[in-house]
Amino acid sequence: MADGFQFAFTPEVDKATQPLWEKVKGHITPMEWRLQAPLIAEINRLKREKNAVILAHNYMTPDIFHGVGDYVGDSLGLAKEAAKSDAKIIVQAGVHFMAETSKILSPEKTVLIPDLRAGCSLASSITGADVRLIKQRYPGLPVVTYVNTTADVKAETDVCCTSANAVQVVEHVAREWGVDRVILIPDEFLARNVARQTDIKIIAWQGRCEVHERFTAADILELKAAYPNAQILAHPECPAEVLEVSDFAGSTAAMNDYVLTRKPKQVVLITECSMADNVAVDAIDTEFVRPCNLCPHMKRITLENIYESLVHNRYEVTVDPAIAARARVAVQRMIDLPPPLVPARYDLVKARHHVDVELI
Repeated sequence: MADGFQFAFTPEVDKATQPLWEKVKGHITPMEWRLQAPLIAEINRLKREKNAVILAHNYMTPDIFHGVGDYVGDSLGLAKEAAKSDAKIIVQAGVHFMAETSKILSPEKTVLIPDLRAGCSLASSITGADVRLIKQRYPGLPVVTYVNTTADVKAETDVCCTSANAVQVVEHVAREWGVDRVILIPDEFLARNVARQTDIKIIAWQGRCEVHERFTAADILELKAAYPNAQILAHPECPAEVLEVSDFAGSTAAMNDYVLTRKPKQVVLITECSMADNVAVDAIDTEFVRPCNLCPHMKRITLENIYESLVHNRYEVTVDPAIAARARVAVQRMIDLPPPLVPARYDLVKARHHVDVELI
């Protein structure tokens, strides 16, 4: 490792990281911890020295999420918290579009991502040029864009949404624009699940998350047969038939709230599998069944490259100021929507079946 730092598990490191170890020791082995703790201690020291914060997404591994994350949660929540922070440097423990969103909301701060290859299959499914062509094809219709997109896509957008508030945003813009059709891009499955919750007609793009699209209804039914007492919580980026046989559908934040407030004895989270590892640290009375679909992009972020990022100020994420200004408008419009923005869940009981969408 760089700069002569030895990363030894010394008594000083043991003492400095003991409170963190007490939190994660049920989820990280002692052997792993002896390797991770010296890095965690040094990263936390560097943060103080450089006035930096680390944004750790729900899909980070527990050593990052609980060990060095200053703000943890979903991508938009992280960016909003970073904007409020006095830190000069933001290290994005997540994927590239998240770092761009942080830069959009904190243009005066230095935003770093530890690995430039940390991309996203969904974000890469569409470009700003694609959105311009969509607007030409459907003139006068509002464009609602999922925050899981690049800055140039957000810049062509009327308003952004999250997986938690997509229904509310779609209905809001339909009223404001006086239309009965809304373009909702780029996640096809999120769009289909929103269409089941509203009378607004949805025009959708064929983008998908490579983690969530792999889950099937058959997978869920097998889990129910094997674990009949388990509550099954699905992310709305999953296919509609997955949600139909699940007990609950909601964003990562909604899943986290569900487990911590309802305290089910046994639960399955149908999303990226590190989510369960991180929630389990605080949900000590709940047993987690873990069907494991890993995001290869999220897993490019490690303690080692977070350390290197802080030491060498790499890799800086920039957004063209003109694009950032336009993208900021779309994000801010969503943030400024009056409460209540979201119910805690997608209502699976009231969801209509076989509601079609128009695919672009």
